[in-house]
Amino acid sequence: MTDGGEDRVDHGSVLVVEDSPEDAEAIERALSRTHPELELEFADRGDGLVDDLLARGRLPGLILLDLNMPGLSGHAVLAAVRARPELSGVTVVVFTSSTAPAEVDACYAAGADSYVYKTVNFTLFQTVLKGAVDYWLESRSASGGPPSPM
Repeated sequence: MTDGGEDRVDHGSVLVVEDSPEDAEAIERALSRTHPELELEFADRGDGLVDDLLARGRLPGLILLDLNMPGLSGHAVLAAVRARPELSGVTVVVFTSSTAPAEVDACYAAGADSYVYKTVNFTLFQTVLKGAVDYWLESRSASGGPPSPM
């Protein structure tokens, strides 16, 4: 096994951590249109997420993480994921409604791979989400990971 558990990472799997049913449904609709080959999984809380990931045989290749959730916040989830070397092969994209520069900086400092703003307009939302996922898939194939499942 590699240090970051890269051999356990499933690059066709996305874990969406989002407490808003409306936002989760919008993410599911958008990704089913733009990337129907991806396997989506949803969690509505951050509590216990890292323990759940560590117990799995296969890890999601991408986590789309909301910051503002009840219980364990997205910031705490991000810190907990990045504190575990076994999860270093998992890409974490913060997907939130906050555009505050301090929030963006804090997420990158905590180890986020990307920070994406949730837009209200669904077409723009779908475009932004597609761009983030396309970038993740392309960076995986460029770094010697499995080719994009397109």
